[in-house]
Amino acid sequence: MSEQLLSNRIALVTGASRGIGRASALGLARAGAHVIACARTQGALEELDDQIFAETGRHATLMPFDLADGAALERIGQAVFDRFQKLDIFVHAAATLGSLTPVSHYEPKDFNRVITLNLNATYRLIRQLETLMKLSDAARAIFISSGVANHPRAFWGAYAASKAGMEALVKTWADEMEVTPIRTALVNPGAMRTRMRYEAFPGEDPETLPLPEEIIPLIVDLARADKVPPLDVIDRRAWNARQEA
Repeated sequence: MSEQLLSNRIALVTGASRGIGRASALGLARAGAHVIACARTQGALEELDDQIFAETGRHATLMPFDLADGAALERIGQAVFDRFQKLDIFVHAAATLGSLTPVSHYEPKDFNRVITLNLNATYRLIRQLETLMKLSDAARAIFISSGVANHPRAFWGAYAASKAGMEALVKTWADEMEVTPIRTALVNPGAMRTRMRYEAFPGEDPETLPLPEEIIPLIVDLARADKVPPLDVIDRRAWNARQEA
């Protein structure tokens, strides 16, 4: 991976404290981007920054906030503009699984929290960041989805609905952005060794799953200004197979 591949690009990553978000932030930083790392936990963001600095000699910008905090979301666009005047790359990896339960058994507050974090926050981030991304010469917005968005299964109602809604929202936005510098990508990462996967399948041996770092080549490739992401949802496993062929 070329250190200069994403040189001088500004990248904002949500869910950057762990899992796929953390791996994405590291991968983008290694490829030369300046990373704005977003997550709820300040300490975990500082650990990420320590690793980025150790590997690249550059610090990340840390932006701790909760996706459920509407007031914090409303401040993001101005904060990024004041410092960077644009945004080249947006990776939205933050999400919550919620309870795995029959649809009729969800408590309204639990169902609403999943929709708030996985769908409503996506809309609010797009609303805040669109103008900044239009100031880029070739902005790339990458959204982490899930196989259950298109193949829902029993007990996954809130999560499946939130991801299906997110995909519809992103595809609609992509159509609206056709004549702008913004191009979008939806990624289905498949099973990976993350905390969310463990919560969903506690009896599964995590050692049988790929580490989140295995998604880095795909994220960096989608972030490139000289490539246009495909319109369909990108399956990480299929993408890797094509690279190895």
